[in-house]
Formats: sequence, C-alpha cells, structure tokens
Amino acid sequence: MDRRDFLKTLMVLPFTLKAFNLSESSGYIEPKIASNWTKVSEDKVQCLNCPHQCVLREGERGRCRVRENRGGKLYTLAYGNPCAVHLDPIEKKPLYHFLPGTVAFSIATAGCNLHCKYCQNYTISQAKPEDTRNYKLPPEDLIKNLLYYRNKHNIQSIAYTYTEPTIFIEYMIDSAQLAHKNGIKNVYHSNGYIQKKPLSELIPYLDGANVDLKFFRDKSYSEISGGKLQPVLRTLKDLKEGGTHLEITYLIVPSINDERKEIKEMVSWVLDNLGPDVPIHFSRFFPTYKLENLPRTPLKTAEDARVLAKEMGVHYSYIGNVPIGHPGSNTYCPGCGELLIKRRGFSIVENKMENNRCPTCGKKIAGVWK
Repeated sequence: MDRRDFLKTLMVLPFTLKAFNLSESSGYIEPKIASNWTKVSEDKVQCLNCPHQCVLREGERGRCRVRENRGGKLYTLAYGNPCAVHLDPIEKKPLYHFLPGTVAFSIATAGCNLHCKYCQNYTISQAKPEDTRNYKLPPEDLIKNLLYYRNKHNIQSIAYTYTEPTIFIEYMIDSAQLAHKNGIKNVYHSNGYIQKKPLSELIPYLDGANVDLKFFRDKSYSEISGGKLQPVLRTLKDLKEGGTHLEITYLIVPSINDERKEIKEMVSWVLDNLGPDVPIHFSRFFPTYKLENLPRTPLKTAEDARVLAKEMGVHYSYIGNVPIGHPGSNTYCPGCGELLIKRRGFSIVENKMENNRCPTCGKKIAGVWK
C-alpha cells in the first residue's frame, strides 16, 4: 500500500470545498497591513513575525512568500483567502487529548516560513497566494459557515493547519477572537517557528496546539527545513506556560533523526521542560517531495521510540502513520495501564474515561475533554 492509498483509508470524514458555498477568488488578492514589523529605512522594512526577521526592500517578499514590502509598509497577502477548507477529525491534527471524537473546521493559506524537503503539503506550503486556488473567506464568513454546519458535523473547533499558521497570523487571530465569542475553540498545527511577541498575542485565543519538533539537531533543522532548533523549543515552553493544551509530533526520518541517542535527548528535554503529561506522537516518514530517495520509516523504529519515551517517563506516547487499529494509537492510563480510549484510524471506537479520569484507578488524565 503506498502513502496515498494509506491516507485514503484513514479519511473518515471526506468533506470537499464544494460542500461550502464559497466563492473562488481568482486573480487579484487584496493586501492587508501586516502586524509585527518595523521600518528600517525609507524603502526597507523588517518583518518581526518569525525568527527569520526578513529585511525587505520595495516589492520584496519574505521567505514565507506572503508578506511583502509595498510602499515602505509590510503587507500580508494571506488574509481571508484560504486555499484549503475542510472538515477533519480532531485526531487528524493530531490531537489525541483534545475533545476526542469531535470535528475541526480546518483552514490554511498558501505559504510557509520553513522549506522542509519532505513536506507532504508542498504544493501549497511552497507556493505564493497567487499560485493557489483561493477562496474568499474573511473571519466573519468563516464563523458563519462553521456555525451553519456545527451541529450537523459536531464541529467544536477551528484548526489552523496544513501549512504554517504563523504566516497568516493576522487572519488567524481575528478568526480566533470571533470563534471564542461564539463558543468555538481554536487549535493549530505549527512548526513552532514564531517570535515571542506575536505568539503572546495569539496564546489568549489558542486552546490547543500540536507542534512539529522536527529534529533535535540544529544541523538537520538548517539543512532539511531552513530553520533553527532553539526558537521551536522556546515556542514549546511559551505555549505550555501560557496554558495552551500542547502535544508534540516528532516525524522519524530514516538516516536523519532516527538515532536512539537523538530521540532520547529530545524526550529528556520534553520531560525536563514541559513535563510528563505532554503527549508525543512519533510519526512514520513516507518518501515525498525532495526526499523520495529515502526509505519509509520501519514500523519497529516508531514502536521502539514510543516504548523508549514511556520507559523514560512520558505518560502519553503515540505512533502515527501506522496500520489502522495499532495499539500505539490508543490512550492508556499512566497509573494502572487501563485502556481508556481505543482508536481505529481517526475514529474513536471506545472512550472509557469518566469525568476526565481513569474509571479503574481514578487518575486524572491530562487534556481538554469538554
């Protein structure tokens, strides 16, 4: 079974753009003044949104492809024009300890501030907004669509996902504020590559996050993704300290970050800085984009990483991109070992928890359950 067929088998909630009554925005994209930037000179601006801190001359765009200097001001071209709008199981984010069994209204725009050589969404993450099929969906219309479908599909959250939400942070924050006013939670799947100030502006409206901790070596971050490790570690700590429910994904890539020593160092850092209750998802790599020459991650490698994390003291460790029904997708009580949540793909087969606790030993299970 190849990766495409594998992913198809996991899609338990197929939902296309045609289901929403959205108008396509072809051609011109209306720019909007960006947040978090400063004027360097008469014709130069510096973006302060992510650690790249791009200095841009007139007409230049940042590494994200969506923030541009126009007339000595920084504009975003990603506001209100997502290229992806879907309904997903929250488990697909992956968030296993956040309102299990519910649906997330998922959106993304073109662009990303990292350039991962194995990105499975490279057709939109490595594209400019004018090169993707976009839809007119300002925050007000996003919420209107969500509320219309909410009860029918058990939508409890908006997920900013697929590409890097940091690059459309203005759109995300405005949408998240409206979501909270309407009783909708906000989650995002992020690479964690964001500056402290914009993150502090986002955290009050961010209920859950899954952050890709891609490697635990600066060399790999630089060569494979075009970034650095330390800003991501800082983001993880800031999210945890800010009260956002946090989960981590570590994609195991053969010959790059699959050594037991690196995985052990990563887990040790998580335990020391975030604590044992932050779930870690060890996900298997499948050849794609610019790394098609590498083999897929052996199932045993992911299973060994999960066991290692548990032995070191992580309370909740999972493995992703595995055969449907694999026990590594289930949630077990860290106190007595009771099977609490049984998953099949992205579906919840059984949930035994009672009042956020294990029914057998009474231990409280970390997460957002209502």
